[in-house]
Amino acid sequence: MNENRNGTGAWSKLSLGATAATLGLLATMGGAFAEEVVPTINSGDTAWMLTSTALVLLMTIPGLALFYGGMVRKKNVVAISAQNFAIVGVMTVLWMVIGYSLAFTANPSEAVNAYIGGFDRLFLAGLTVGSISYTIPESLFMVFQMTFAIITPALITGAFADRMKFSSLLVFMSLWLVFIYAPICHWVWGGGFLSAAGVLDFAGGTVVHINAGIAGLVACLVLGPRKGYGTENMAPHNVVLTMIGAALLWVGWFGFNAGSELAADGRAAMAMVVTQIATGTAVLGWMFAEWIVHKKPTLLGMCSGAVAGLVAITPASGFVDPMGGLWIGLAAGVICFIASTSVKRAIGYDDALDVFGVHGIGGIVGAVLTGVFATMAVKGGDVPVGGIDGNWGQVYIQIKGIVWTLVYSGVGTFVLLMITKIFFGLRVSPQEEVEGLDINLHGETVQ
Repeated sequence: MNENRNGTGAWSKLSLGATAATLGLLATMGGAFAEEVVPTINSGDTAWMLTSTALVLLMTIPGLALFYGGMVRKKNVVAISAQNFAIVGVMTVLWMVIGYSLAFTANPSEAVNAYIGGFDRLFLAGLTVGSISYTIPESLFMVFQMTFAIITPALITGAFADRMKFSSLLVFMSLWLVFIYAPICHWVWGGGFLSAAGVLDFAGGTVVHINAGIAGLVACLVLGPRKGYGTENMAPHNVVLTMIGAALLWVGWFGFNAGSELAADGRAAMAMVVTQIATGTAVLGWMFAEWIVHKKPTLLGMCSGAVAGLVAITPASGFVDPMGGLWIGLAAGVICFIASTSVKRAIGYDDALDVFGVHGIGGIVGAVLTGVFATMAVKGGDVPVGGIDGNWGQVYIQIKGIVWTLVYSGVGTFVLLMITKIFFGLRVSPQEEVEGLDINLHGETVQ
């Protein structure tokens, strides 16, 4: 059984755990004095998960808002911040109403359950103070997953920065959470078919980053380039804001990755270790690649390298050792630099803040290398996990998960954008775009 601790399905995991514990007790005691094993809340695990949940929310507000806010032009910094802040509100409500249920409950039809969950937790019905997932309250598991459902669509906004209508963004993102994010989350973490196939994604390489990356690429292609792209200066208006945002993302990511163990234990600590190593290495990889190619190491490049490293180590964080983290970070820093500069220029698409180049490509690099460097020394058990254990077939399984995510999210995002365009339009007027979204859409400016 594939072990993606972020959520292999709280119900199935809990049931299997209780059953295994009961059978073990029966075997030990001959069945004579066996008692039913009742799941209990572990206060240490709960304390760590409360902290992790807060850290992951910190990644979106203010982390991502500042990271993106510094990279756009001054006339659009309020708009990108408003988009991120509004997404927090919209995704919170939608996750409570339907998202959590579709992602993490079982569908009554066994065949359908491979692709989407059911409605048992619609409006969080049945979720009580006493509900337990793993060794923490189910309410805590739900809100931890909510923070992932918040940041994933927020990441997409960087691809079409400076040109999308605020009202259309709210409609599109609402549809995207229900029809794209929730199903893919179920496939990988909710007991769906990719989980059954053995795809490894500890904290969101496919569910979050490849998913958001391909959606961002499709969105920027559908909306078209910004006015003046390629001819006007579109440099970041405040790189220091971007650095502050990147720093907050880096710190918050420990909740993202180490928190996905759902316990305060040695594996969570190792996830934190490899996250730090991969991120630091990716900073150096991007920095030196940029230094060689463009003759100067930029702060923006270092920040981008950090995020690339964080993205790439995400699916691998609970499966690899420190050397695995080092190689994943190095690969991410260099490859994402090339994708966000040379490849992007050669193709000519206007992914404003390099969502696909960093999150899409970084997620793919991380997912593939998870299949290479995952080891039973970290995951546990005595079954070979990745290539270094001798199980090179895991690389193929990882690629299968990547392809399914790219195709479903890419096609689905295109369809949802077309629906939004037909009923609401997508792009602001040329005059509003030239003057800036801040003053035209929100009536506010940064002095």
